[in-house]
Amino acid sequence: MRFTLSSTALSNKLSALSKVINSKNALPILGDFVFDIQGQTLTLTASDSENTMRTTIELAESDGDGRFAIGNHDVLEAVKGFSEQPITFDVNQEQNLAKISYQNGLFSLPIENADEFPIPAPVSETANSITISNALLAENISRTIFATAQDELRPVMNGIYFDLTPDCLAVVASDGHKLVRNKVFTIKSDEPAAFILPKKPANLLRNLLGKDGGDVTIRFDERNAEVNYGDGILQCRLIEGRYPNYNSVIPQGNPNEIRADRLGLLAALRRVQPFANGASNLIRFHAEGTTLQLDAEDYDFSKTATERVACEYNGMPMSIGFKGSAFIEILSNFESPEVIIQLADPSRAGLVLPSEQPDNQDVLMLMMPMLIND
Repeated sequence: MRFTLSSTALSNKLSALSKVINSKNALPILGDFVFDIQGQTLTLTASDSENTMRTTIELAESDGDGRFAIGNHDVLEAVKGFSEQPITFDVNQEQNLAKISYQNGLFSLPIENADEFPIPAPVSETANSITISNALLAENISRTIFATAQDELRPVMNGIYFDLTPDCLAVVASDGHKLVRNKVFTIKSDEPAAFILPKKPANLLRNLLGKDGGDVTIRFDERNAEVNYGDGILQCRLIEGRYPNYNSVIPQGNPNEIRADRLGLLAALRRVQPFANGASNLIRFHAEGTTLQLDAEDYDFSKTATERVACEYNGMPMSIGFKGSAFIEILSNFESPEVIIQLADPSRAGLVLPSEQPDNQDVLMLMMPMLIND
């Protein structure tokens, strides 16, 4: 079997697929790429047993159909340094060898029988479906994934929750201390449905999706999802279980409102946060009039820091404690020039909102307070 294709196309596709492969695998063949030639199309597949990615390349020439597997590291290292040129594979399946020739040379690599490669469980025919632009999906994953947990006892918290309702698609993540809820009003369904996307496929999608305006179709049932992103397909196993009622923890009446420049507040927090106690990372926020004062202290090492940030505040003077590193993450995942911090009292959750909501979306982030000693 012999086929020819673009070196750049092959390198780019293999590089994207390699992100799904684990460094250690229960099955040795999961360290391989599968090459499947049908007519003038090459389908490439990689998997870690829970997540499987497939993509296709049009071949310049091909003299037959066939399948084989080849070690991911060897072939990726071999082709990624090429300038754009045609490369030709001569595959001898009886000798389990592939010879790969290019402009100035030739190398050969062992191949394996692709029939040993595991086939992912298909999504059921009655699966639910969501169609969303790839830029919007990438944006929502980026905005929420930082808030997911790493909790062995509550695995449902370790992924991003997609909640399809008659009003909107809500994309939610929480680790119990911070929460992100993003509503997308252009996507809704009369039949409510939901799934929890694990972090690894979420990160894979975030890195794969572009901003070219194309659409992504997500088909999902109770256990599996299939994401068709135009340039390929990602099949993944979902996190099973019931996600907590996230709406019940979002306070409805936080009357005290701070409005501040987002980048200015973010820079101030980054300067003050290294002086906070290493264990708690507590930063005291004191709002009064037109000033938000940030205080950090670590008496074990005789370190303190104070910085004042200009703001607009409409309530009585208040001091409230927040985890500095988590607040930095929240501010870093907004794009608006200003943020609004809504507070009730020092013992209740604070809400952080952008001063300008994205088109047809509603973004809300929540931070649980920390106890401060007056």
